[in-house]
Amino acid sequence: MLGHYLMFQRNCEEALNVYEKAFNTKIIIMQKYKDMPPNPNFPIAESDLNLVLHSRIVIDGTEIMCADSGQALSSGNNMYITLTSSNAEMVNQAWATLKDGGKIYLELNSTFFAKLHGHLQDKFGVNWMFTVE
Repeated sequence: MLGHYLMFQRNCEEALNVYEKAFNTKIIIMQKYKDMPPNPNFPIAESDLNLVLHSRIVIDGTEIMCADSGQALSSGNNMYITLTSSNAEMVNQAWATLKDGGKIYLELNSTFFAKLHGHLQDKFGVNWMFTVE
């Protein structure tokens, strides 16, 4: 199985809550650093205890895993999560939610190859590409 694992800079839980709304889905699991058994070889700072260690969400049948990163991250344009669906209502809802605070690269519109197609970067720095067949 090929999957996606998204790393966030201290805002994973916020992103997951937005994705729940955008795609009308639920978080399957969310484990935080405070849920780990204590390990002297892996100390967790008090300020990091409520960060997401591991989480899973399913969007239109595809599982995406997410966590907060302990390292500095930068947004890039070399990776997209793509969603191809026949459900235009779901795609329009996701687009409307994710464009808030984000950056639109290509407006969601009809194209020669799809009923709708567009791509954007959400406010968390994650690139999304939507296609309605």
